[in-house]
Amino acid sequence: MMSEEEALRRFGRMISRVVSGARLSREEAAEAYRQVILNEQPELQQGAFLAAHQARGPTTEEFSGAWDALDAYDTAKIHPQIEGPVGDIVGTGSDSLKTVNASTPAALIAAGCGLPVAKKGARLVTGVSGASDIFERLGVDLEAPLERAEACLEAHGIGYLPGEAFLRAGWARLIQRMRFTSAFNFIGPLAMPCARTSHVVIGAYSPRLCDQLVAILREIGMPAALAPFGRAEGEDPQLGMDEISPCGPTRLVLLKSGWIDTFEVTPADFGLRTRSLGEVASSKRAGDNAQRILATLEGRYDTPEADFFAMNAAALLWLADQAPNLARATDQAKEALATGRALDKLDALRRVQGVEGAVA
Repeated sequence: MMSEEEALRRFGRMISRVVSGARLSREEAAEAYRQVILNEQPELQQGAFLAAHQARGPTTEEFSGAWDALDAYDTAKIHPQIEGPVGDIVGTGSDSLKTVNASTPAALIAAGCGLPVAKKGARLVTGVSGASDIFERLGVDLEAPLERAEACLEAHGIGYLPGEAFLRAGWARLIQRMRFTSAFNFIGPLAMPCARTSHVVIGAYSPRLCDQLVAILREIGMPAALAPFGRAEGEDPQLGMDEISPCGPTRLVLLKSGWIDTFEVTPADFGLRTRSLGEVASSKRAGDNAQRILATLEGRYDTPEADFFAMNAAALLWLADQAPNLARATDQAKEALATGRALDKLDALRRVQGVEGAVA
Protein backbone atom coordinates (compact mmCIF):
# COMPACT_ATOMS: atom_id res chain seq x y z
CA MET A 1 0.00 0.00 0.00
CA MET A 2 1.34 3.43 -0.96
CA SER A 3 2.44 5.64 1.94
CA GLU A 4 1.01 9.14 2.35
CA GLU A 5 4.36 10.72 1.47
CA GLU A 6 4.71 8.57 -1.65
CA ALA A 7 1.18 9.53 -2.75
CA LEU A 8 1.99 13.21 -2.27
CA ARG A 9 5.20 12.93 -4.26
CA ARG A 10 3.60 10.99 -7.07
CA PHE A 11 0.87 13.60 -7.43
CA GLY A 12 3.52 16.34 -7.32
CA ARG A 13 5.45 14.65 -10.13
CA MET A 14 2.26 14.53 -12.17
CA ILE A 15 1.78 18.29 -11.65
CA SER A 16 5.34 18.87 -12.86
CA ARG A 17 4.61 16.82 -15.97
CA VAL A 18 1.55 18.92 -16.76
CA VAL A 19 3.50 22.14 -16.20
CA SER A 20 6.15 20.93 -18.64
CA GLY A 21 3.47 20.32 -21.28
CA ALA A 22 3.08 16.54 -21.03
CA ARG A 23 -0.32 15.07 -21.83
CA LEU A 24 -2.13 12.64 -19.55
CA SER A 25 -3.97 9.54 -20.68
CA ARG A 26 -7.69 9.38 -19.97
CA GLU A 27 -6.98 6.96 -17.12
CA GLU A 28 -4.27 9.20 -15.63
CA ALA A 29 -6.56 12.22 -15.79
CA ALA A 30 -9.39 10.27 -14.18
CA GLU A 31 -7.11 9.24 -11.30
CA ALA A 32 -5.85 12.79 -10.78
CA TYR A 33 -9.35 14.24 -10.73
CA ARG A 34 -10.55 11.41 -8.48
CA GLN A 35 -8.01 12.48 -5.88
CA VAL A 36 -9.10 16.10 -6.20
CA ILE A 37 -12.82 15.28 -5.97
CA LEU A 38 -12.32 13.04 -2.94
CA ASN A 39 -10.03 15.62 -1.29
CA GLU A 40 -7.18 13.12 -1.00
CA GLN A 41 -4.51 15.71 -1.73
CA PRO A 42 -3.73 18.90 0.21
CA GLU A 43 -5.57 21.91 -1.18
CA LEU A 44 -2.24 23.42 -2.23
CA GLN A 45 -1.58 20.46 -4.53
CA GLN A 46 -5.19 20.39 -5.77
CA GLY A 47 -5.07 24.07 -6.72
CA ALA A 48 -1.67 23.71 -8.34
CA PHE A 49 -2.87 20.83 -10.48
CA LEU A 50 -6.13 22.47 -11.54
CA ALA A 51 -4.42 25.76 -12.42
CA ALA A 52 -1.57 24.07 -14.28
CA HIS A 53 -3.95 21.85 -16.22
CA GLN A 54 -6.16 24.78 -17.21
CA ALA A 55 -3.16 26.91 -18.20
CA ARG A 56 -1.75 24.16 -20.40
CA GLY A 57 -5.20 23.40 -21.83
CA PRO A 58 -6.87 20.01 -21.25
CA THR A 59 -7.18 17.68 -24.21
CA THR A 60 -10.47 15.99 -25.08
CA GLU A 61 -9.08 12.75 -23.65
CA GLU A 62 -8.16 14.51 -20.40
CA PHE A 63 -11.54 16.23 -20.15
CA SER A 64 -13.09 12.80 -20.61
CA GLY A 65 -10.98 11.42 -17.77
CA ALA A 66 -12.10 14.30 -15.56
CA TRP A 67 -15.70 13.48 -16.51
CA ASP A 68 -15.11 9.81 -15.66
CA ALA A 69 -14.04 10.84 -12.15
CA LEU A 70 -16.99 13.20 -11.69
CA ASP A 71 -19.40 10.56 -12.97
CA ALA A 72 -18.03 7.73 -10.83
CA TYR A 73 -17.31 9.54 -7.57
CA ASP A 74 -19.50 12.63 -7.38
CA THR A 75 -22.70 12.17 -9.43
CA ALA A 76 -25.78 10.63 -7.83
CA LYS A 77 -27.76 8.57 -10.36
CA ILE A 78 -31.30 7.59 -11.18
CA HIS A 79 -32.07 4.48 -13.26
CA PRO A 80 -35.60 4.85 -14.63
CA GLN A 81 -37.26 1.80 -16.13
CA ILE A 82 -38.29 3.27 -19.49
CA GLU A 83 -37.68 2.24 -23.08
CA GLY A 84 -36.43 4.25 -26.05
CA PRO A 85 -34.56 7.55 -26.20
CA VAL A 86 -34.34 9.83 -23.17
CA GLY A 87 -33.50 13.48 -23.76
CA ASP A 88 -31.94 16.36 -21.86
CA ILE A 89 -31.65 20.02 -22.78
CA VAL A 90 -29.40 22.44 -20.92
CA GLY A 91 -27.22 25.51 -21.36
CA THR A 92 -23.81 26.21 -19.88
CA GLY A 93 -24.66 29.80 -18.94
CA SER A 94 -22.11 32.63 -19.11
CA ASP A 95 -23.40 33.72 -22.52
CA SER A 96 -23.41 37.35 -23.63
CA LEU A 97 -26.99 37.75 -24.89
CA LYS A 98 -29.27 37.22 -21.89
CA THR A 99 -32.65 35.73 -22.75
CA VAL A 100 -35.61 34.38 -20.84
CA ASN A 101 -34.90 30.76 -19.88
CA ALA A 102 -35.47 28.52 -22.91
CA SER A 103 -34.26 25.04 -21.97
CA THR A 104 -36.66 24.83 -19.00
CA PRO A 105 -39.91 25.25 -20.96
CA ALA A 106 -38.38 23.42 -23.94
CA ALA A 107 -37.94 20.33 -21.75
CA LEU A 108 -41.63 20.45 -20.79
CA ILE A 109 -42.69 20.95 -24.40
CA ALA A 110 -40.55 18.07 -25.70
CA ALA A 111 -41.96 15.84 -22.96
CA GLY A 112 -45.44 16.99 -23.98
CA CYS A 113 -44.63 15.66 -27.45
CA GLY A 114 -43.97 12.21 -26.01
CA LEU A 115 -40.18 12.22 -25.61
CA PRO A 116 -39.11 11.33 -22.04
CA VAL A 117 -36.92 14.14 -20.73
CA ALA A 118 -34.58 13.93 -17.73
CA LYS A 119 -33.95 17.65 -17.42
CA LYS A 120 -30.97 18.68 -15.36
CA GLY A 121 -30.10 22.19 -14.27
CA ALA A 122 -28.89 24.45 -11.51
CA ARG A 123 -29.32 27.88 -10.04
CA LEU A 124 -28.14 30.88 -12.02
CA VAL A 125 -24.55 30.90 -13.20
CA THR A 126 -24.83 34.31 -14.83
CA GLY A 127 -27.83 36.46 -15.59
CA VAL A 128 -31.09 36.44 -13.67
CA SER A 129 -32.28 32.85 -13.42
CA GLY A 130 -31.17 29.29 -13.96
CA ALA A 131 -33.41 26.25 -14.38
CA SER A 132 -33.57 25.65 -10.63
CA ASP A 133 -34.60 29.26 -9.99
CA ILE A 134 -37.46 28.89 -12.48
CA PHE A 135 -38.66 25.46 -11.38
CA GLU A 136 -38.57 26.52 -7.74
CA ARG A 137 -40.90 29.42 -8.55
CA LEU A 138 -43.16 27.09 -10.50
CA GLY A 139 -43.62 24.86 -7.48
CA VAL A 140 -40.89 22.20 -7.77
CA ASP A 141 -39.11 21.22 -4.55
CA LEU A 142 -35.37 21.38 -5.19
CA GLU A 143 -34.72 19.41 -2.01
CA ALA A 144 -36.95 16.49 -2.98
CA PRO A 145 -35.06 13.18 -3.13
CA LEU A 146 -33.92 12.11 -6.57
CA GLU A 147 -36.15 9.04 -6.28
CA ARG A 148 -39.11 11.35 -6.87
CA ALA A 149 -37.57 12.59 -10.12
CA GLU A 150 -37.11 8.98 -11.15
CA ALA A 151 -40.75 8.20 -10.28
CA CYS A 152 -41.98 11.25 -12.20
CA LEU A 153 -39.89 10.31 -15.24
CA GLU A 154 -41.22 6.75 -15.24
CA ALA A 155 -44.86 7.75 -14.74
CA HIS A 156 -45.08 11.01 -16.70
CA GLY A 157 -42.07 11.19 -19.03
CA ILE A 158 -40.53 14.21 -17.28
CA GLY A 159 -38.20 14.60 -14.31
CA TYR A 160 -36.15 17.49 -12.97
CA LEU A 161 -32.69 16.80 -11.59
CA PRO A 162 -31.18 19.84 -9.84
CA GLY A 163 -27.41 19.98 -9.65
CA GLU A 164 -27.83 20.90 -6.00
CA ALA A 165 -29.15 17.34 -5.48
CA PHE A 166 -27.14 15.11 -7.82
CA LEU A 167 -23.65 16.64 -7.56
CA ARG A 168 -22.18 15.56 -4.26
CA ALA A 169 -19.70 17.27 -1.95
CA GLY A 170 -16.61 17.23 -4.20
CA TRP A 171 -17.80 19.39 -7.09
CA ALA A 172 -19.68 21.76 -4.77
CA ARG A 173 -16.65 22.19 -2.50
CA LEU A 174 -14.40 23.03 -5.42
CA ILE A 175 -16.73 25.36 -7.30
CA GLN A 176 -17.56 27.29 -4.13
CA ARG A 177 -13.91 27.80 -3.15
CA MET A 178 -12.26 28.42 -6.51
CA ARG A 179 -12.11 31.84 -8.11
CA PHE A 180 -10.61 30.65 -11.39
CA THR A 181 -11.80 28.50 -14.27
CA SER A 182 -10.94 24.81 -14.21
CA ALA A 183 -12.01 21.63 -15.96
CA PHE A 184 -14.90 21.41 -13.49
CA ASN A 185 -16.56 24.41 -15.12
CA PHE A 186 -16.61 22.50 -18.40
CA ILE A 187 -17.59 19.03 -17.23
CA GLY A 188 -20.25 20.11 -14.72
CA PRO A 189 -22.87 20.73 -17.45
CA LEU A 190 -21.97 17.30 -18.90
CA ALA A 191 -22.87 15.43 -15.70
CA MET A 192 -25.28 12.56 -16.36
CA PRO A 193 -27.48 12.03 -13.29
CA CYS A 194 -29.90 9.96 -15.36
CA ALA A 195 -28.23 6.76 -16.50
CA ARG A 196 -30.69 6.42 -19.41
CA THR A 197 -30.00 9.80 -21.04
CA SER A 198 -29.15 9.21 -24.69
CA HIS A 199 -29.84 12.48 -26.53
CA VAL A 200 -28.52 15.82 -25.26
CA VAL A 201 -28.92 19.39 -26.47
CA ILE A 202 -26.28 21.48 -24.67
CA GLY A 203 -25.91 25.12 -25.61
CA ALA A 204 -22.67 26.98 -24.98
CA TYR A 205 -21.42 30.56 -24.83
CA SER A 206 -18.88 30.22 -27.67
CA PRO A 207 -18.41 28.18 -30.85
CA ARG A 208 -15.15 26.74 -29.51
CA LEU A 209 -16.85 25.46 -26.36
CA CYS A 210 -19.59 23.86 -28.46
CA ASP A 211 -16.89 21.96 -30.35
CA GLN A 212 -15.21 20.86 -27.11
CA LEU A 213 -18.42 19.72 -25.43
CA VAL A 214 -19.47 17.58 -28.38
CA ALA A 215 -15.98 16.09 -28.69
CA ILE A 216 -16.12 15.09 -25.01
CA LEU A 217 -19.63 13.65 -25.41
CA ARG A 218 -18.41 11.50 -28.30
CA GLU A 219 -15.42 10.35 -26.23
CA ILE A 220 -17.63 9.27 -23.31
CA GLY A 221 -20.03 7.39 -25.60
CA MET A 222 -23.10 9.63 -25.86
CA PRO A 223 -25.16 8.39 -28.87
CA ALA A 224 -26.40 11.81 -30.01
CA ALA A 225 -25.83 15.45 -29.06
CA LEU A 226 -26.40 18.93 -30.41
CA ALA A 227 -24.55 22.07 -29.27
CA PRO A 228 -26.02 25.41 -30.38
CA PHE A 229 -24.48 28.86 -30.29
CA GLY A 230 -27.13 31.38 -31.28
CA ARG A 231 -26.61 34.92 -32.58
CA ALA A 232 -28.85 37.93 -33.06
CA GLU A 233 -29.12 40.15 -36.12
CA GLY A 234 -27.66 43.59 -35.47
CA GLU A 235 -25.46 42.36 -32.61
CA ASP A 236 -21.72 41.69 -32.58
CA PRO A 237 -21.34 38.19 -34.14
CA GLN A 238 -18.88 37.28 -31.39
CA LEU A 239 -21.70 37.66 -28.85
CA GLY A 240 -24.28 34.94 -28.57
CA MET A 241 -26.66 32.82 -26.54
CA ASP A 242 -26.36 29.25 -25.31
CA GLU A 243 -29.49 28.11 -27.13
CA ILE A 244 -31.04 28.19 -30.59
CA SER A 245 -31.77 31.78 -31.51
CA PRO A 246 -35.06 33.15 -32.81
CA CYS A 247 -33.19 36.40 -33.56
CA GLY A 248 -30.69 35.28 -36.18
CA PRO A 249 -28.50 32.36 -37.26
CA THR A 250 -27.45 29.55 -34.92
CA ARG A 251 -24.29 27.51 -35.34
CA LEU A 252 -24.94 23.85 -34.52
CA VAL A 253 -22.47 21.06 -33.77
CA LEU A 254 -24.14 17.68 -34.25
CA LEU A 255 -23.01 14.29 -32.95
CA LYS A 256 -24.80 11.28 -34.40
CA SER A 257 -23.57 7.69 -34.57
CA GLY A 258 -20.00 8.75 -33.79
CA TRP A 259 -19.85 11.40 -36.53
CA ILE A 260 -19.60 15.14 -35.89
CA ASP A 261 -20.96 17.74 -38.30
CA THR A 262 -21.19 21.55 -38.07
CA PHE A 263 -23.78 23.66 -39.85
CA GLU A 264 -25.96 26.75 -39.48
CA VAL A 265 -29.72 27.21 -39.18
CA THR A 266 -32.03 30.22 -39.08
CA PRO A 267 -35.57 30.68 -37.73
CA ALA A 268 -36.85 29.99 -41.25
CA ASP A 269 -35.59 26.40 -40.96
CA PHE A 270 -38.05 26.02 -38.08
CA GLY A 271 -40.88 27.59 -40.09
CA LEU A 272 -40.68 30.77 -38.00
CA ARG A 273 -39.98 34.43 -38.66
CA THR A 274 -37.00 36.19 -37.10
CA ARG A 275 -37.71 37.94 -33.80
CA SER A 276 -35.88 40.88 -32.24
CA LEU A 277 -33.59 40.25 -29.29
CA GLY A 278 -35.66 42.56 -27.13
CA GLU A 279 -38.71 40.31 -27.54
CA VAL A 280 -36.98 37.37 -25.84
CA ALA A 281 -34.53 39.21 -23.59
CA SER A 282 -34.46 38.20 -19.94
CA SER A 283 -36.61 40.06 -17.46
CA LYS A 284 -34.89 41.70 -14.51
CA ARG A 285 -36.33 39.26 -11.96
CA ALA A 286 -36.41 35.47 -11.91
CA GLY A 287 -40.07 35.61 -10.90
CA ASP A 288 -40.92 37.60 -14.02
CA ASN A 289 -39.13 35.07 -16.23
CA ALA A 290 -41.10 32.31 -14.53
CA GLN A 291 -44.35 34.18 -15.15
CA ARG A 292 -43.55 34.52 -18.86
CA ILE A 293 -42.87 30.79 -19.10
CA LEU A 294 -46.07 29.92 -17.22
CA ALA A 295 -48.14 32.25 -19.40
CA THR A 296 -46.80 30.48 -22.50
CA LEU A 297 -47.59 27.06 -21.08
CA GLU A 298 -51.08 28.21 -20.12
CA GLY A 299 -52.02 29.21 -23.63
CA ARG A 300 -50.08 32.23 -24.92
CA TYR A 301 -48.48 30.18 -27.67
CA ASP A 302 -48.53 32.73 -30.52
CA THR A 303 -45.80 34.94 -29.04
CA PRO A 304 -42.04 35.51 -29.47
CA GLU A 305 -41.43 33.50 -26.27
CA ALA A 306 -43.51 30.60 -27.59
CA ASP A 307 -41.48 30.57 -30.83
CA PHE A 308 -38.26 30.65 -28.81
CA PHE A 309 -39.28 27.79 -26.53
CA ALA A 310 -40.77 25.70 -29.35
CA MET A 311 -37.72 25.89 -31.61
CA ASN A 312 -35.45 24.74 -28.79
CA ALA A 313 -37.80 21.87 -27.99
CA ALA A 314 -37.86 21.09 -31.70
CA ALA A 315 -34.08 20.69 -31.75
CA LEU A 316 -34.28 17.97 -29.11
CA LEU A 317 -37.22 16.26 -30.84
CA TRP A 318 -35.37 16.26 -34.17
CA LEU A 319 -32.16 15.00 -32.55
CA ALA A 320 -34.09 12.08 -31.01
CA ASP A 321 -35.68 11.23 -34.40
CA GLN A 322 -39.16 12.23 -33.24
CA ALA A 323 -39.61 14.38 -36.38
CA PRO A 324 -38.13 14.29 -39.90
CA ASN A 325 -37.03 17.93 -39.87
CA LEU A 326 -36.88 21.01 -37.67
CA ALA A 327 -39.99 22.62 -39.13
CA ARG A 328 -42.14 19.55 -38.45
CA ALA A 329 -40.66 19.26 -34.97
CA THR A 330 -41.60 22.91 -34.34
CA ASP A 331 -45.18 22.18 -35.42
CA GLN A 332 -45.27 19.33 -32.89
CA ALA A 333 -43.91 21.62 -30.19
CA LYS A 334 -46.49 24.33 -30.93
CA GLU A 335 -49.23 21.70 -30.85
CA ALA A 336 -48.05 20.53 -27.41
CA LEU A 337 -48.43 24.11 -26.21
CA ALA A 338 -51.81 24.66 -27.86
CA THR A 339 -53.33 21.45 -26.50
CA GLY A 340 -51.98 21.93 -22.97
CA ARG A 341 -49.82 18.81 -23.06
CA ALA A 342 -46.71 20.81 -22.10
CA LEU A 343 -48.58 22.34 -19.15
CA ASP A 344 -49.64 18.82 -18.14
CA LYS A 345 -45.96 17.94 -17.74
CA LEU A 346 -45.43 20.88 -15.39
CA ASP A 347 -48.50 19.80 -13.41
CA ALA A 348 -47.01 16.29 -13.13
CA LEU A 349 -43.73 17.73 -11.84
CA ARG A 350 -45.61 19.78 -9.26
CA ARG A 351 -47.55 16.73 -8.05
CA VAL A 352 -44.60 14.35 -7.81
CA GLN A 353 -41.66 16.68 -7.10
CA GLY A 354 -43.57 19.69 -5.89
CA VAL A 355 -44.18 21.87 -2.88
CA GLU A 356 -47.08 24.08 -1.89
CA GLY A 357 -47.02 27.54 -3.44
CA ALA A 358 -47.41 29.57 -6.59
CA VAL A 359 -45.19 31.69 -8.81
CA ALA A 360 -43.42 34.44 -6.85
